[in-house]
Amino acid sequence: MSKNIPLSLLLVALLSSANASQTIELKPLSITSTAIDTDELHSTDTVEVYTQKDIEDARVQNVYEFLNSQTSLTTMPAYGNPFSQLLDMRGYGASNGNQNIVITLDGRKLNNIDNVAQLLSSISPSSISTIEIIKSSGIVLGGDGANAGVINITSKKNNDKEISIYAGTSKAYNGAVYLGHSDETLSLSLSAQRQATDGLRHINAQGAKDKNSLNTGMFNLSYTPIEDLELRLGASASKYDVIYGGAMSKAQYQSDPKQFAGATSHQVFHNNTLSAGVSYHINKSMSVNLDVSHEKKKSDYIPSYGLSHYQYDSAKASFDYIKDDFSFIVGTDLFYGTKKASNTTTTKNNVALFMMGEVYMGKNTFKAGYRLEDVSYKYNNPTKSLNQSDKLTGVELGYNHTIDKENSLYLNYSHSYQAPSIDNFFATTYPAPTYIPTTSFNGFINPMSAHNFNLGYSQLTSTNKFKISLYYVDVKNEIYLHKPDFKNTNIDKSHKYGLDLYNKYLISQEFNIALNYNYVQAIIDDEKEGTDNYAGKELPGVSNHSIKATLNYLPNKHTLLGLTQVYRSEAYAADDFNNNFSQKQDKYMTTDISATYTKDEYEFFAKINNIFNQKNGIWIKDDAIYPVNFTTTAQAGMKYKF
Repeated sequence: MSKNIPLSLLLVALLSSANASQTIELKPLSITSTAIDTDELHSTDTVEVYTQKDIEDARVQNVYEFLNSQTSLTTMPAYGNPFSQLLDMRGYGASNGNQNIVITLDGRKLNNIDNVAQLLSSISPSSISTIEIIKSSGIVLGGDGANAGVINITSKKNNDKEISIYAGTSKAYNGAVYLGHSDETLSLSLSAQRQATDGLRHINAQGAKDKNSLNTGMFNLSYTPIEDLELRLGASASKYDVIYGGAMSKAQYQSDPKQFAGATSHQVFHNNTLSAGVSYHINKSMSVNLDVSHEKKKSDYIPSYGLSHYQYDSAKASFDYIKDDFSFIVGTDLFYGTKKASNTTTTKNNVALFMMGEVYMGKNTFKAGYRLEDVSYKYNNPTKSLNQSDKLTGVELGYNHTIDKENSLYLNYSHSYQAPSIDNFFATTYPAPTYIPTTSFNGFINPMSAHNFNLGYSQLTSTNKFKISLYYVDVKNEIYLHKPDFKNTNIDKSHKYGLDLYNKYLISQEFNIALNYNYVQAIIDDEKEGTDNYAGKELPGVSNHSIKATLNYLPNKHTLLGLTQVYRSEAYAADDFNNNFSQKQDKYMTTDISATYTKDEYEFFAKINNIFNQKNGIWIKDDAIYPVNFTTTAQAGMKYKF
């Protein structure tokens, strides 16, 4: 069966050698979510930009699915939870990758104060205008955690109105609505989504399955009472209820990934956010901006794992100055986060000042930025009260030389950092036979820092968009969990290097192809903990090679057929820092096909995921495997635009 997988890649390669047509054109996409607007050709950073049409054509249920199949990121369900997924970019590993990526939605940071990944499932794909990925840069505006880079998601502001529904295998169904209005003075949008399935894995001996459901809603409004003033207001809410199976042995996984394998988890999670903002244009060159948000979260593990309450309050203010040959931004960024669980309260507060400027001199662009951030923690329980504070600095330097209208070279450097999450100060064990987590405070640990170097080349023609970049990252105090004693600590010294390649090619009016290839090596240089010496070992959970290829066929103006192939090479299991476990993380492979027919206001679509029924899983250690995307699934539905 696995011999069929490379055939799709071979087909993609053969078709890409065909003669290109000038009927369809590619253009450099704007990068609008950063402080200083630019485009792909003139950017000093390694960027990926995906539009509303890219997201619609992918026929995905959620943002994670789009990132995993269409971009250079790796996403995997967090130990079986499909709504809160692990993220990795540029070799930080699935276990801690999300802590090294800053993700924003309309400028609001989605990162958590603990190790829980950003809740991207709360964003309906139908509400998204663009997804912009900035690699190994973004620390000045993104702040704490932007070592691998920044992902900026922007909501739509248009007059789209649409309703979509679909149904699929395992009694899966999805319903989404987006209602938008935009004119010179008022822009508002409302989006909502309901997603549920009866599940695929058995969670007990009686045959019950890992069913789950997700409900999300979002409202955004901007009002311009006078030409120079914009007022903004937003609200969002989400809830998921998910049951997911525990780890299984390799024999169980190879026999039947659906079978009951022991302990299960049941989580109910609520998230509610209010946001507001104002922008005032002093004149054509100068403006001031202020955005604030208030967020409450509640996580409950049933029946007795414990209830956690979160509250986040944030504010960001900036002064922008933009001229034809010079742009500058200066501002402050505030965040106050609290987690209450059982009889403990832990807080993480960030206070930052930042400035960024770009100078344009003919074909040359120069960028420089600086950020100073104070991160403080407090921990309280009935018997002790502890605190820690760190002052961290971020730097960005960049240069772009535009050779001509289609080609450019860029070089950039950034000094980035990651303050520990509050979970990094605790040791958690899962004692048998109940496996209910027991948590104890193990002390504060050092923040992490990284020196990032990038060199890249872009060629953007009317039929071909080609980007290649080389990078090297020198890391100090990389944070990890030392499993033998369940202690969070630091890798003294490590480094990463690799290559990113992206190519979108319009073969003809009927065919186009998009290819993402990523190569990475993540090496531990110096780390001794207890009796373990990890020097010279590879960071576990990092695949050296990743390939994602999508071939689209448009036989006529109404029809789109898509073939997507995703491949990641094997890696060491997540806990295998000594690189000596008998079982490794197996390679990940899936082939998906989709079909879309559009006529007037109606759109009909169908998709089959993992058509070759490839088994995939997350290896934590020997005989501890969480199956993911391990069987063929299908869905079909329709969208009505009005």
